[in-house]
Amino acid sequence: MTITTCVFDAYGTLFDVTAAARQAAAEPGHAQLADCWQKLAGDWRQKQLQYTWLRAVTGAHTDFWEVTQNGLDWAMEASGLSDPALRERLLALYWELSAYPEVPAMLSRLKQAGMNTAILSNGSPDMLQGAVQSADIGDVLDDVLSVESVGIFKPADAVYALVEQRFGCARGEVLFVSSNGWDAGCATGFGFTTAWVNRGGEPMDRLPWVPAHQLTDLTTIPDLAARS
Repeated sequence: MTITTCVFDAYGTLFDVTAAARQAAAEPGHAQLADCWQKLAGDWRQKQLQYTWLRAVTGAHTDFWEVTQNGLDWAMEASGLSDPALRERLLALYWELSAYPEVPAMLSRLKQAGMNTAILSNGSPDMLQGAVQSADIGDVLDDVLSVESVGIFKPADAVYALVEQRFGCARGEVLFVSSNGWDAGCATGFGFTTAWVNRGGEPMDRLPWVPAHQLTDLTTIPDLAARS
């Protein structure tokens, strides 16, 4: 089936989730963070994801901003950081995450080829709009879809179904792209064609489904969509 719609996870896929900690570490007055920013960034992201999974399976949904704050609080404590001003700075920077360098040109190529383009994310609508505006990619996205409209985090089927509802397309017409192997794998199980952007060279998650494609960045997504 021909791909008509390319949908992207946001955090870690289009937007660099390590950027907030990296930028804060380079600013004056954050010498303690400079020694551990990579650990903090990794812990922050891992706890953020873990809390979405736990909330999904227990039915204790909240918005992604609360989960993001909870993850940061755990990560700061794990690194021995307790400065409230640093916490506020890190959270502020999360609203301005930079896009990966290849993202604008890649999305432009998809639009020039006549593809539907969208974000499908755990992020809350205001967080996502902030990131899209900061990266200046709103003009090459047809929509930004948030789990808040269904009240449960990925990988619930109800989240992936938002793409079908929005674009009126069959599952086989969707190329879904994520930097999370579990996300791409579960989207494969849902029926999407999938690409896992494995920038860090991580092992494949042990799940019943695997991504159809594995890439190191997003540059070749338009070519992949055209031939899928």
